[in-house]
Amino acid sequence: MKKSIDTISVIGAGALGAAYAALLYEMDSRCVSFVASGDRCERLRREGLIVNDKRYLIPVLLPEDLSEPSDLIIVAVKHHHLDDAVRDMKNRVGAETTIISVMNGIESEERIGAAYGMGKVLYAVSVGIDALRERNSIIYTTQGKIFFGEERNTFPTERVKRVQALFDKAGIIYETPPDMIRILWWKFMMNVGINQASAVLRAPFFVFQTSQEARNLMESCMREVIMLSEKAGVNLSEEDIKKFHEVLHSISPQGKTSMLQDIEAGRKTEVEMFAGKVIELGKQLDVPTPINQTLFDSIKKLEAEYVRS
Repeated sequence: MKKSIDTISVIGAGALGAAYAALLYEMDSRCVSFVASGDRCERLRREGLIVNDKRYLIPVLLPEDLSEPSDLIIVAVKHHHLDDAVRDMKNRVGAETTIISVMNGIESEERIGAAYGMGKVLYAVSVGIDALRERNSIIYTTQGKIFFGEERNTFPTERVKRVQALFDKAGIIYETPPDMIRILWWKFMMNVGINQASAVLRAPFFVFQTSQEARNLMESCMREVIMLSEKAGVNLSEEDIKKFHEVLHSISPQGKTSMLQDIEAGRKTEVEMFAGKVIELGKQLDVPTPINQTLFDSIKKLEAEYVRS
């Protein structure tokens, strides 16, 4: 295995993909490219991205490009675009490629691993970034942190060390925790709460920072995930909700969750991956999930009213 990561492909040019691609481009403009097709490819090539008021014309590869595979692939798409992303990255995956997904949810790694082998996949979540996206412009004031690693990280593997070295060089803040599965569930719990409550209440972060009533709705969603985690052997607790409060109060008050941004922009949300997954697991594990069922129904109604075809 190569000692360093020299080439990175980013799948997805939304808020997260753009933020990390810009940091990597600042480190070395030759190291990073997007993979996109059709109108998305043409738009990225023509307009580029504006990240924190600076324009970036990051190269864009078509999925059928046959240049050398990438050392690292970062997947940063919405849940409903994952199948396309798995297909589009095929020519970027080589013998020594590592893949990380900073997507929401608890199943993207397994879906990517089913196509390319779990031996190429590291678990990852992004926590605490307050990025706001409007068309090709992304603004963030807090980078947050990427938690990533193998399923267990008592001793970092060589591929984990390679990604750590890249992130150190690029100024990407990260942590490699001992138990990545628990971190995945913790982020899932957060998203199920804050994303969905913010979408229904049309509430930026300051509402949850200041309103106990808003936090009550958020936390009631989270507690259903905690009950599921107990049945799944992950064992989240009330302490994990308290840890999220620390994250919540570190974020720009005017920031908005990705789901609220989707609703306001008339885009498809990730409700199937949040409440939908909670409801599915509740049926499997015999755990009642009435709060998430109510929010699922409410958000689907909002989508029907506001999401453009």
